[in-house]
Amino acid sequence: MRARLAELEADSAAPDLWDDRERAERILREKGGVERQLATFDAALAQLDDAGVLLELGQEEDDAATLAEVGEKLDAVDDELGAAELRLLLGGEHDRGNAILSINAGAGGTDACDWAEMLVRMYLRWAEAHGFGVEELDRQDGEEAGIRSTTLLVSGEYAYGYLKTEEGVHRLVRISPFDANARRQTAFAAVSVLPELDDEVVVDIDEKDLRIDTFRAGGKGGQHVNKTESAVRITHVPSGIVVQCQNERSQLKNRSAAMKVLRARLWERARIEQEQKMAALAGEKKDIGFGSQIRSYTLHPSQRVKDHRTDVEVGNAQGVLDGDLDRFMRAFLMEKAKGAPA
Repeated sequence: MRARLAELEADSAAPDLWDDRERAERILREKGGVERQLATFDAALAQLDDAGVLLELGQEEDDAATLAEVGEKLDAVDDELGAAELRLLLGGEHDRGNAILSINAGAGGTDACDWAEMLVRMYLRWAEAHGFGVEELDRQDGEEAGIRSTTLLVSGEYAYGYLKTEEGVHRLVRISPFDANARRQTAFAAVSVLPELDDEVVVDIDEKDLRIDTFRAGGKGGQHVNKTESAVRITHVPSGIVVQCQNERSQLKNRSAAMKVLRARLWERARIEQEQKMAALAGEKKDIGFGSQIRSYTLHPSQRVKDHRTDVEVGNAQGVLDGDLDRFMRAFLMEKAKGAPA
């Protein structure tokens, strides 16, 4: 790791670094990440050395307060190394980069739309706790409450690596606030996660295959957004993939953002097709459809959240909805690392 840092330091000191802005940003981003990892390990080693010294003193003097401080230092080291271990599991091609997170309401009517918005809040809280930036690219409000769908760009180191563990169907069981008889209802929402691709990733898109429509943005956004045709919808005719963006005041910016999402979805489509071919050759069948329910959130009659891929279950459902997702992400990545079907 220190050898890699030396290479990145040499690259970042090159006189022509900023001749290619995208490459320069990638180099500096990776350099910062390696520096942070080394700092984590160096700090952990220093704390272990301190703990060793304190342990000797505490044992010699039979000092309970000093021994308690040793325990606190070891707990802190354990937490830091646990976080570092999680990052080491994120070695995929695009894990280090940004993520395009989409949430779509499924079965459950108004409850499903409300559930989709609850998931947005959950991921916003999680992103905030980890220092990630979030930009809303598109949003379709529900008729009575919540949202039908949204697309978010989550920016920060390893945003995609973390969030890819959340892809799948999320199920909510609760007493519906929209039911006059206060009956228990089940609602579903689908989460999909794509990497934001940099320009070095080749995705062939023929302009002749695109149908581009402009329209007035709906929902919130102010007079300018709603009264001009700044929103953009792009249809990739051969695949039928449709993306749209209406967050920006500028039609040009919305088109650029929509193309970014389209590139990611076409890349994902090609990846899935390749996986299907490999599975067919191996005689395997893999479920990659919408119906793969990954997690249930039960708010009534008891409170619990269970991940069906790893069997991790917690009783503090509200804590999870407030963004406490790391234990689920970590368990899934550990299962993947062990080669278990997840």
